[in-house]
Amino acid sequence: MPSETSLNVLIVDDDSLLRMSLLQALTQAGYNVRSVDGGHAALSEIDRETPDLLLSDLNMPGLSGFELLSVVKRRFPAIQVIAMSGAFFGHSVPTGVFADAFYEKGRGVRTLMQIVAEVAG
Repeated sequence: MPSETSLNVLIVDDDSLLRMSLLQALTQAGYNVRSVDGGHAALSEIDRETPDLLLSDLNMPGLSGFELLSVVKRRFPAIQVIAMSGAFFGHSVPTGVFADAFYEKGRGVRTLMQIVAEVAG
């Protein structure tokens, strides 16, 4: 559950329906949420206003989530990162992914909210 100082979350996914669904769920949970449709847009948004937490798809055209997370962890180490994908399964972060946690798409909003709460500490 967000604290009195609400967590700022940035969602990055090229699937607009999923992005809007996640934005709505996280906003209803009390988080301050923004969203963008790709890696390059995410870096621009991070430069504009650094989020506390980044929730990013791994498989996106252009700058992939793999590349984005590598850049974010190197340039912005204070940002907590959750990678998400439907191509990987399980609860652990896939090998080679620079993330603090992993969300398997399709596991439900409740699972995502638990992961966000754990990562946000």
